[in-house]
Amino acid sequence: MAATQPDVGSSPASEAGHPTKIDRALLKVAAAVIAGSIMAILDTTVVTIALQTLIVEFKTSFDTIQWVTTAYMLALATVIPVTGWAAERFGTKRLYAFALILFLAGSVLAGLAWNVGSMIVFRVLQGLGGGILTPAGMTILTKAAGPGRVGRVMSLLGVPMLLGPLAGPILGGWLVDSVSWRWIFYLNVPIGLVALLLTLRYLPRDAEPTRRAFDVLGMLMLSPGVALLLYGISNIPRAGGVTAGVWIPALLGLALVAGFTVRAARVENPLLDLGLFRNKRFTIAISTLSVFSVSFFGVMIVLPTYFLMVRGLTALEAGVQLLPLGLGAVVTMPLAGKLADRIGPGKVVVPGLVLIASGLAVFTRVGPGSGYWTVLAPGLFVVGLGVGGTMMPVISSALQLLEGPAVARGSTTANIIQQAFGAIGSAVVSIVLAAGLADQFDVPVSQGQLVATEALADPLRRGAALELVSDTYTTTFTCSLALMVVCLVPAFFLFRQPPGARGPGGH
Repeated sequence: MAATQPDVGSSPASEAGHPTKIDRALLKVAAAVIAGSIMAILDTTVVTIALQTLIVEFKTSFDTIQWVTTAYMLALATVIPVTGWAAERFGTKRLYAFALILFLAGSVLAGLAWNVGSMIVFRVLQGLGGGILTPAGMTILTKAAGPGRVGRVMSLLGVPMLLGPLAGPILGGWLVDSVSWRWIFYLNVPIGLVALLLTLRYLPRDAEPTRRAFDVLGMLMLSPGVALLLYGISNIPRAGGVTAGVWIPALLGLALVAGFTVRAARVENPLLDLGLFRNKRFTIAISTLSVFSVSFFGVMIVLPTYFLMVRGLTALEAGVQLLPLGLGAVVTMPLAGKLADRIGPGKVVVPGLVLIASGLAVFTRVGPGSGYWTVLAPGLFVVGLGVGGTMMPVISSALQLLEGPAVARGSTTANIIQQAFGAIGSAVVSIVLAAGLADQFDVPVSQGQLVATEALADPLRRGAALELVSDTYTTTFTCSLALMVVCLVPAFFLFRQPPGARGPGGH
């Protein structure tokens, strides 16, 4: 197994030589990474708004057009495991610039797509670039910041990660309605060119690349394994349960991932360095990230659909009404990063989770007549305050412990975990919602949302249907709340000292 990197947070000496204040040089590096992140994250959300338009444009079905998003997700999941090795082999600056160029090329070609087949192919190209951008960007920021500043600089990266899902529907809806669906892809060009210019100008020159051998067999096991697992899990809501189209790819993917894990413990230089998990603090941080990803991505799936179905809003209106969540996060995210660097992430993440749970508790008791400004907006704002205090400190709690090549490997691991468990959370909450609607309207699970939507559109049935749908959402929010409470368990064990302080469990 690859050698385990030392826990750089386990002794005061590890802070020596690392600056603790945010300077202009670090802000320039952060600007390059944030610009690329904004482009990639916005793209994933604005495309969703355009799916119905693309069905009409390409004269295809919903099942087929879903591959516009599914192909992107699978390409992204396939390339993430390779990023750690590629960062060491070619350098993070070169890799990040390559990812930007790849994403830009995919964006331009997707905007020029002439049928659904070409659109899916070009989305795969985008996904390959997008899958590199986030872990490579995290690696660049973590190395540039050092352990004493990683919490604060990760909080800067967290702003586009959170605002993307909120601003995306608003921007996407406006572009589709007022300009053209092609501009949801062309929009990436100016942002991407700015990101590429900043990358070439401000990112530090790469050190001499390592010659670590590429784990070809590991790649052939892990990359398709992760993609198959995510595909199977993500299929649960569409399939209406665990059907053959769900469990066959998921089981095959799980077998490949398990095979990779067994093999990685026995070979030199595996694609994913499982030796990092010998570090107790890293393991606790990744465990917290796993449970948080399940709960957070589940919440982010169900909140927009609540405003669409129960409140009867358009996608654009729903995006606007979700803005208090983003505003709450903007308030706490910079402060949370600073506190995580000063007092340790454990003292920041736990209160953040309590805030998220408190805000979600509001949605477990709302009805069709609940006021937006008096009930819903305050609840969203409190959830946002909690998300701002939780999301990036959880990630930085893992990465701030690492140095050297371990940073790229740790970033790759964190991104795989976030993608995989985020897909699980989205699927779990979606199937709870779909099963609840099916039960309320006495139809198969796969037809629950369709029948509920039709009932809400019928003036004669809308009143009764609205009560049933609203009750289903309160049950689903209760499930989301329970998942967030469970996240408190591993969060209590996150280290509660600054990165340079000696604490229990550091070895």
